[in-house]
Amino acid sequence: MTISEIKELLAVISMPDDERLSALRTDQRIGVQKLIQQWEKAYERQRKEHQEYEAMQSFENEARSSGYQVIAGIDEVGRGPLCGPVTAACVVLPSLISLKGLTDSKKLSEKKRKEYAQLIEQQAIAIGKGEATPQEIDRINIYEASKLAMMRALEEVRDQCTVDFLLVDAMTLPVDLPQEHLIKGDARSISIAAASVIAKVTRDELMKEFDEMYPEYGFKSHMGYGTKEHLRALDTYGPSKIHRMSFSPVRERAD
Repeated sequence: MTISEIKELLAVISMPDDERLSALRTDQRIGVQKLIQQWEKAYERQRKEHQEYEAMQSFENEARSSGYQVIAGIDEVGRGPLCGPVTAACVVLPSLISLKGLTDSKKLSEKKRKEYAQLIEQQAIAIGKGEATPQEIDRINIYEASKLAMMRALEEVRDQCTVDFLLVDAMTLPVDLPQEHLIKGDARSISIAAASVIAKVTRDELMKEFDEMYPEYGFKSHMGYGTKEHLRALDTYGPSKIHRMSFSPVRERAD
């Protein structure tokens, strides 16, 4: 067989115990051995991805085995920035959905986040979004504001379907529903990860709009986080209407 023919053959082999793969391993040509190594790396990558995806569904599967059918994942983004809202999302996924590679939105590139967001929006049973404004953050503190944003996202979903069970990232919500809070839930639960992506994409788009309103702060490059660029702009221009005055780097530059 030629190298090209072997490359085509490897493209249709899916398991490492395939007899055709065993036969190819006896071929001493360097080009053939390189192709086999590439196949093995790709197989191992796919195997690991499959295992991680199965693990990401374990909390949802456990809830379903306990009799819950409509499981909502909830997460928020934007606790740390010096400006803009804290944004939450609530997502209900169908039991059969393929979102392999989905994880905590912070670990994904902007391009990947947008790709996943599109897939989630196409396949989700329900999606809700909520936010708490900078003024609300200043009034009730960022922790309570994060819960408020989550509750608003949940209420949007409850207008669309009857939720049985909640999986919440790191928080317990003041709502009469069975729930489980998961530390680092956006890297452990597919539903929370989906909510993380929706919340992140939503907030980033809003910060880009704010960048057009307040171009001197460079929001589209740092999304409101306290980078050197952002702090220099605060030193020069002072806080804008969307800055969080209760955050010390902003408060210190308010006068």
